[in-house]
Amino acid sequence: MDRVLFLDRDGVINEDRPDYVKSWEEFRFINGVRPALKKIHQAGIPVVVITNQSVIGRGLVPEAGLMDIHDRMQKAVKKAGGRISAIYYCPHRPEDHCRCRKPRIGLLKKAASEMNLDLKKCIFIGDSLKDLQAGNRAGCCTILVQTGQGKETLKKILSGKTIIRPRWVSEDLNTTIPLILKHLTRNGKNS
Repeated sequence: MDRVLFLDRDGVINEDRPDYVKSWEEFRFINGVRPALKKIHQAGIPVVVITNQSVIGRGLVPEAGLMDIHDRMQKAVKKAGGRISAIYYCPHRPEDHCRCRKPRIGLLKKAASEMNLDLKKCIFIGDSLKDLQAGNRAGCCTILVQTGQGKETLKKILSGKTIIRPRWVSEDLNTTIPLILKHLTRNGKNS
């Protein structure tokens, strides 16, 4: 494997919350995400989640609680016919200045090393400037979805308030599928 589809979690897979997703009961899939993940899996494209989860560093959720949310998320995706191959998360707060928290690329480098990936052949889909900046810095093709913080992020980009740019902008994960297939597959197979 040398290429994958990286996805941010909150705002791309599930609804973002101003007070953080702290339990499975607060986790809500964005409409259309599970069918989209099924189509992506059927196309043979591995999905890897890259997510900042400062809920751990803030003491709002123990690591075991986050693992429970991720386990249930993966099971729900699998039940719908999709698959999440791996999840990489940063447990730190922004003020910790770690190397793994997006927009830094520590998590992407770790995934590349452990999964033998060429980051320049991967796509990173996110809803925030942090996601786009991390993906761009790592050399990935970036796509901004307009779910979660995506609409606000797009406004900042269009207003010229930032120089950070995605390669593509899409409504949501489902509408990115043609772009994903075009970029990550050859003759219908992940190569």
